[in-house]
Amino acid sequence: MEIVSDIWVNWFEGEENGYNVCEFFEWRKHDFIELLDQIPLIKVEKPLLDYIENDLQDLPQELLKDVRNRSVICKNNQREIIEYCFIATDGERSIVADTLGYSIPVRKSRLIPRQESSILQRATKMDIDHYPLPAGCLQKKEYHMLSLDPKCMIGLTRKERQLKQLLFMALDQLYSSGNVEEMRYWYTEWYPTKYSESRRMTFDEAWQGLILGMKKGWSDKHSDLCERMIKGQSYFEKLWELEHGSKVQ
Repeated sequence: MEIVSDIWVNWFEGEENGYNVCEFFEWRKHDFIELLDQIPLIKVEKPLLDYIENDLQDLPQELLKDVRNRSVICKNNQREIIEYCFIATDGERSIVADTLGYSIPVRKSRLIPRQESSILQRATKMDIDHYPLPAGCLQKKEYHMLSLDPKCMIGLTRKERQLKQLLFMALDQLYSSGNVEEMRYWYTEWYPTKYSESRRMTFDEAWQGLILGMKKGWSDKHSDLCERMIKGQSYFEKLWELEHGSKVQ
């Protein structure tokens, strides 16, 4: 383990999937960006780095013990200790994590390119810290409607990823309604040439077809359907406005 200084971070809180911890080129002015005066750097095995980056489960107690109270941030000319905060690298990529005093990586950040390069250079001379891998490391992660498989996000911008998650939140709510006619309606909105076929579909058949069609990529068609599905739902509309800067039409 080493201690590094003056590290810029952009905290993304409560994100269990690495694709939502945005790279530097996707940072925005209103993001939660801080400068850490010092922070420990640990070199770990790739499975553990994947686990930190793509999960919200307990970290190894030995890791937490090693990094405890070693991070410092200066606020209002006062030095504040951060209990469990660290940079983890496997020598190929890095992630910054802060548990906010818990045992899970509640906040995560990427590094700015210059500092990422410096960290990886340091890592070539560091030994790996072998922490016992948590049970979750050995299990294949299960994805679902509210935690989409990374394959569904390949090639998308930050805005597109956020809107796609919003769309699937709306679809999840649609499923919970159990209304077969409503499901058939949205199916035909996505597949306008399959109206007759949709009339014979069960609720689950229409649902599966709709999800299968929407999983890949992002397009104007996705955006249009998302905007229409969330209309009148204040929470969803607020999320839409955050990405578009305008109200749902």
